[in-house]
Amino acid sequence: MSKLQKIILSIIFLSTVSAACNPSSNQEDPTDVSTSPNNCSPLETRQANAPEQRPAFAGQTRACAIKSETAFKVEVLAKGLEKPWAVEPLPDGAFLVTEKPGRMRIISATGGVGQPITGLPQVDDRGQGGLLDVALSPGFNADRLIFWSFSEPRTGGNATSVARGVLSTDRKSLEQVRVIFRALPTYDGDKHFGSRLAFGMDGMLFVTLGERSDIQIRPQAQHMDSHMGKILRITPEGTPAPGNPFIGQAGARPEIWTLGHRNVQAAAFDAEGRLWVVEMGPQGGDELNMIEKAKNYGWPLVTYGEEYSGQPIPNAVTARSGFEQPVYYWDPVIAPSGAQFYTGAAFPEWRGNLFVGGLKDKKLVRLKIENGRVTGEENLLTDQGQRIRDVIQGPDGALYVVTDETNGELWKISPGS
Repeated sequence: MSKLQKIILSIIFLSTVSAACNPSSNQEDPTDVSTSPNNCSPLETRQANAPEQRPAFAGQTRACAIKSETAFKVEVLAKGLEKPWAVEPLPDGAFLVTEKPGRMRIISATGGVGQPITGLPQVDDRGQGGLLDVALSPGFNADRLIFWSFSEPRTGGNATSVARGVLSTDRKSLEQVRVIFRALPTYDGDKHFGSRLAFGMDGMLFVTLGERSDIQIRPQAQHMDSHMGKILRITPEGTPAPGNPFIGQAGARPEIWTLGHRNVQAAAFDAEGRLWVVEMGPQGGDELNMIEKAKNYGWPLVTYGEEYSGQPIPNAVTARSGFEQPVYYWDPVIAPSGAQFYTGAAFPEWRGNLFVGGLKDKKLVRLKIENGRVTGEENLLTDQGQRIRDVIQGPDGALYVVTDETNGELWKISPGS
């Protein structure tokens, strides 16, 4: 047999295996309105990047278009922020805001922008790196502890780390600063650091991580000896949290809670205490996932996306046994960053809805979720023309947003017209 004949036979074999593993022919048509559970008009009507792919169930993509009946207004509280990445309310109505180059500030409830807080460690802000998320300790009123994630420069490259410190009484500096967790391995890259921080009801800290994007490190999202592409659960001291599923498993990092993630920059707990994440897919295939202990969410073996070149993700299919399906996915993508389940009184219509920041199309996405499924979708703030990096609910029931711009802003969304 000639070398050419062997190559042709190999291509035929791989195509056959792929067809057998990929159930897309038995799945729903994402462009067919009839796949909606309510036979409604979907919000998304643009051509999909991967139109040959099919959702696993009706309503998994292109949900019904919904429209808020509640009037709201957008107030610009602060301007001049450089690539703000996260916003976190303080008990007195002020806000902690991180800026990607490595600054953290306090902005007052009336929009006064404070000087950078001192005491933070150095960040590597190349590419997608920098100072990332910030979260208050559940006991902040007593301990004044602040936690933050950042891309840490290291010998041989960088990786995501988590630090903690005590906010001084004058709120100008962080004291007793120490790095409590360092993701491994170190890698010389500038993409997919994650990361969001979210405290669970048990006081344990969830940390979302990316898999660093590049094709040579991407498979580590499936490797148990790597933190890349994982959601972690640690104690406030930075140690593996009790009850983690892989503690004691040979070759597994004990901090791992779930695996198979691409780049998670949005995470939020719902009213029932369940963790949801919205992760960036490649071209097509941004995903909403409800996180369950020890589950595998597929990347890079299972995805509804494709490479930015338009080529398929190598060896990937849309569904495999033993891997979780996303609750919802977007194609084209929204580039999700920041998420908040609304629980306040200011907008009764929105109670229980999930809000997700959108970088690519410069919008705030509202998802109506019922019985674990997305039943409606709305795009908000599209007229503002800015990339939305984070969204959070304030103690007053308003939503607060920071925009990913060189001249970034902090917005307040409250009832009114």
